[in-house]
Amino acid sequence: MARAPRRDDLRSAYQRSFANAAQERRLIGAVSFAATFALTRTITHAIRDGKGPFRNITPGGRHIHHMTFGIGGLIGVGLAWLNEIGIGSGGPGASRATAAVYGAGSALTLDEFALWLNLQDDYWTAEGRESIDAVVAFGSLLTIVATGHRGSGAIFSGNQPAPRSASRAAGTDRRRRPPGSSRLRRPARQASR
Repeated sequence: MARAPRRDDLRSAYQRSFANAAQERRLIGAVSFAATFALTRTITHAIRDGKGPFRNITPGGRHIHHMTFGIGGLIGVGLAWLNEIGIGSGGPGASRATAAVYGAGSALTLDEFALWLNLQDDYWTAEGRESIDAVVAFGSLLTIVATGHRGSGAIFSGNQPAPRSASRAAGTDRRRRPPGSSRLRRPARQASR
């Protein structure tokens, strides 16, 4: 009978699944983005329906939109990353925390994209759909980058993949060719007059 994996086994497998801290940050940011968006939409619907303990934040009668907290989170992460906290120093805890705050801040901000695009509170109107479109677009980009689709990591890390001709010259082109086919291109035909 197979035994259930131990905590150390799971931790080791998780750590081996990333080539570097940037890959882990991308995944954490994407997961945090999706989870925060889902939780935010759930809470806003509960507030609108008057269910649960949630209420709007209105100190002094002024409504504070949740994008305010998202902007604050993004500013905080930007300041941390400018000082290389979470990307150069601070260890894996800072790296993970800043990635999570970045994903959450992005979700809170983009969930009210229509508000800052139209400069009016249109969360529950047809124009509010622009927020969903922005979330889907950015969430798709985060997912593509986090899952490591060919080229996405190179675009954001600055490491561009070598062109095919360079990989052929270096002998690293591993594509199979049919027997008897030449590696050289045939010269272009001369135009007949």
